[in-house]
Parts: sequence; C-alpha cells; structure tokens
Amino acid sequence: MTRVAVLKGGRSLERQVSLKSGARVQDALHRLGHDVVAIDVGHDLVRRLLESAPDVAFVALHGRDGEDGTVQELLEALGIPYTGSGVSACIRCADKVIAKNHMLDAGIPTPEFFAFNETAFKELGAADALPAIEERLGFPIVVKPAGQGSALGIKFADASKDVPGALVAAFSYGDKVLLERLVRGRDLAVSVLDGEVLPVVEAMPTDEEFYDFEARYEIGRTQFVCPAELPDEVTARAQELALQVWDVLGCRGFARVDLMLCTQSNELTVLEANAIPGMTETSLLPMSADAAGIGFDALIERIVELARL
Repeated sequence: MTRVAVLKGGRSLERQVSLKSGARVQDALHRLGHDVVAIDVGHDLVRRLLESAPDVAFVALHGRDGEDGTVQELLEALGIPYTGSGVSACIRCADKVIAKNHMLDAGIPTPEFFAFNETAFKELGAADALPAIEERLGFPIVVKPAGQGSALGIKFADASKDVPGALVAAFSYGDKVLLERLVRGRDLAVSVLDGEVLPVVEAMPTDEEFYDFEARYEIGRTQFVCPAELPDEVTARAQELALQVWDVLGCRGFARVDLMLCTQSNELTVLEANAIPGMTETSLLPMSADAAGIGFDALIERIVELARL
C-alpha cells in the first residue's frame, strides 16, 4: 500500500475544477487500496506534507501554483516524488507564449501570434503596433492571457474596435497576453501517457462555436467523439505532433496536447500543451485512456507508478 497525498483546490480560478479532479482521483486511489491524504492546497501545504510523509504526491492542482512549476519545486525540495511533469516542463507548458516559441523553434506548426506584457503597453507604446499586428493576423483575432487554462479569459476580436476591450479582459487574468490568428475547424486533443499516444478526442460544443470553460466542464454542453472520426493519415499526424510537443517541452508521466484541424486547409496546428490535464467526468485524458482500454482506476494506478520510477 502506498500513501498518496492528493493535492487539489488551491487559489487559482480553476479551483472548482481541481476539487472535482482531486475527488475523482481520491475515489480511485481508495478503490485501489492506497492510503490517501487529501490536501486542499494553501498556506499550510509544506507542514501538512511533512506531517503526512506521503510516498508520492498526486498533483491534481490546476492553474496557478499547480501547473506553473510552483508546487513541483516545493515537492522537489522536500524529496517527495510526484505525478506529471517536472518543474521546467510545467513552466514551459503553463506559459502559452513560451510554449509556442519552443514549438516554432522546433518547426511545429502553431497559429501565428504576437505577445506583449503590460510593460510593453504602459511604457513602450505597444498599442501603436496594433494596426500592423491586425493586418498581419487578419480578423477575427483570438486574444488570450498567456498563463490561464480551461479557456479562461479568451476573447474574439472581429474588428479593430474589439481589440482594446479584449486586451483589457485578458490582462485581468495576468500580466502577459497573446494575440493569435484564429483557426476555424475541429477541436482535437491528443493525450500522451508515458511517451505513448492515446486515441484522438474531438470536442464538439452543442450550443457554442467555441469550446469554452462551460462547454468543457458542464455535462451535456459538449459532445465528445473518441476515437475522433478522422482519416488515418490525419490521426497519425495529430499523434505525431503531440509526441513532438511532448519531447520539445520535456513532459513526463502524462500530458495533453490541444490542436485545431483547419476546415479550409485541412492542416493541423498545435494550440497548447497541458501538463496537468483534468481528471473530471468530462476531462479528455481519462476519456482517451478509456478508448485505449485503460479504465480510470488503471490510469490512476499507472500515473502513480510512473511517479515512483
């Protein structure tokens, strides 16, 4: 029997999703016979970890502190093995701008973008560059915070007049934003478990054009198809790109790579990578694992085993 500390909750905007992920992981660990210590991450995290002395920490902490390498750094300092990617990979995945630049350097297709921090706008006159950026990207433009998951803070600008408001909204989530060329098409996700690709999932929101926060986590708001109904060569290419991103960003354990299949060009582009994918009822990694014949309990057991290697 392994003592597993499940780290969940925390202070990010994805707290409720994290609590759901953590609760589902806890249930699986109990069924598997492990000794489970549930920790809602806060100011007493280190003390609680020292007191409980877990054999491994299962990181089900989404967003701030959980996906950006913060809690991983603490676990490294305490010598506690943990699930998922290490500090540097989490930093790269959590910051969309860093991730996309690594992809570009490696020749991985990702939508064209420009990124700025608040200093660029307040001190360097970046607003005067917006017309040139708008011309380069074309409308609609996707405006998003660099460091948020679950589609939080994403806005679409259909014309120049929409850009300032979208920027203000994105900056309310963090101090760095990116403006990205919109790719219209099919939302795909490829999960990777220990370097092996799982079946592709397609997410098709029922009421919205965009796979937003509500569509991701409210049951019934999105239809999921797994394996996605794609030509064999498209499936193979999506999985190939996911593995390339996994390697380039240095992921380990498990991760999820989100892609778009462009309706016009039929080409795949990578949007981002998620180092701490959700484990909720509507999360894509468990869905993909199930399609590969790996039930939820078996998935959790495998993730814990990988953390202890």
